[in-house]
Amino acid sequence: MTFGRPWWLLVLVVLPWLAWWRRRRGAPPAFLYSSARLLRGLVPLRRRGPSWWLALIRGGALACGVVALSQPRLSHSETRVTSEGVDIVVVFDMSGSMAAEDFVVDGQRIHRMEMSRRVLREFIRRRVNDRIGLVVFAADAYVAVPPTLDHDYLLQTLDRLELGDIPGDQTAIGMGLATALNRLRDVPGQSRVVILMTDGQNNAGKVDPYTAAEAAQALGVRVYTIGVGTRGRAPTPVQDVFGRKFYRWVEVDIDEETLRHIADRTGGRYFRADNAEHFADIYREIDRLEKTEVEVKRYARHRELFGWCIAAMLLLLLTEVCLGETVWRRLP
Repeated sequence: MTFGRPWWLLVLVVLPWLAWWRRRRGAPPAFLYSSARLLRGLVPLRRRGPSWWLALIRGGALACGVVALSQPRLSHSETRVTSEGVDIVVVFDMSGSMAAEDFVVDGQRIHRMEMSRRVLREFIRRRVNDRIGLVVFAADAYVAVPPTLDHDYLLQTLDRLELGDIPGDQTAIGMGLATALNRLRDVPGQSRVVILMTDGQNNAGKVDPYTAAEAAQALGVRVYTIGVGTRGRAPTPVQDVFGRKFYRWVEVDIDEETLRHIADRTGGRYFRADNAEHFADIYREIDRLEKTEVEVKRYARHRELFGWCIAAMLLLLLTEVCLGETVWRRLP
């Protein structure tokens, strides 16, 4: 229940005080007696006689009138959210070089793919109104999840991915981007985005990255590219003949020139994720740049109740008049 003019309810606080003041002031007596004991044998003396009950009924009528003035109503609100989300496809590098453990989180080394998965997971959770798809690639590219609003399924698929699921250690950047564009080509919407993460150079696939960038420009798709990996050399885990793990330091070879060209050609940006904190900041920056338009409309339906309050007030006043003129009539 809500009130259209709730300030009238403050009068309810004043009514008891007015009743107390009127009772304290009292009314002039009809007869004067030296002592009420003279009437004790004639009529029963009560502290709360008919006049008290009539005053109580009148007070209830006044209270109903005040509540009616406050415009009581039963309200039912409804909110409609219309969102124009962004269609996003994440192109996820799963080549063998993503096994390099050059990211440190909480004092422990984790490989590039796990770091990429963690920041992508948080990004997906923030984009609740967007359709997000996932393309994975190594020597070839595959659609893991088409653009969808079912983010739970997307996150489950992301968690199931493991290094080695796609055979080959080569990197087909152009094929990965072309596969993502193929999924966005027929998707309606004004805002379509590709996020491309890789740690190497294009050395496989039938589509050149520059050709794929031209196709993205023609389709109006912005591409944000992320170079994954530290600068210089990165520790890559290997096993000896006894199954023991040790690290081999490998030169980091990211084709930043190509990634910058793809981003610049399509109106996106290039980022270099060379540590865990910077990697998380990159996705927050992309989240800030790609805003989802949300239109919220609120509706409220009111069922007015002041009529019931007026009816109760009239009923109480009528009761007071009837009782005051019949069984509780005062003489003189």
